[in-house]
Amino acid sequence: QVQLVESGGGLVQAGGSLRLSCTASGRTFSTVAMGWFRRAPGKEREFVSAIFWSAGTTSYSDSVKGRFTISRDNAKNAVSLQMNSLKPEDTAVYYCAAYSVGVISVRRAADYYGQGTQVTVSS
Repeated sequence: QVQLVESGGGLVQAGGSLRLSCTASGRTFSTVAMGWFRRAPGKEREFVSAIFWSAGTTSYSDSVKGRFTISRDNAKNAVSLQMNSLKPEDTAVYYCAAYSVGVISVRRAADYYGQGTQVTVSS
């Protein structure tokens, strides 16, 4: 099993920035990538971003591309999401995610999720 712990959520005004962090523990050697999903009130969970441990290859949803930046710290088994130019529609619970070997598409689903951290963007 892999355990994920997020931090960094909060309340910010539109146009502001927040940084989310996530640390993985447990069987981290079985993972090949980490990332973030989010769930807004009344909506389904959606993919936000992901990064592969080895090559650092990144992926972003169209809704956050150019505003959010994902980064990793392999030594600490940690990933961060820098969120700039935040919009009210970014309001959601953000979940850290980890992917096991054999992942086909990071956009579809992850193998592990954290408890989530609330991000609220006021207009």
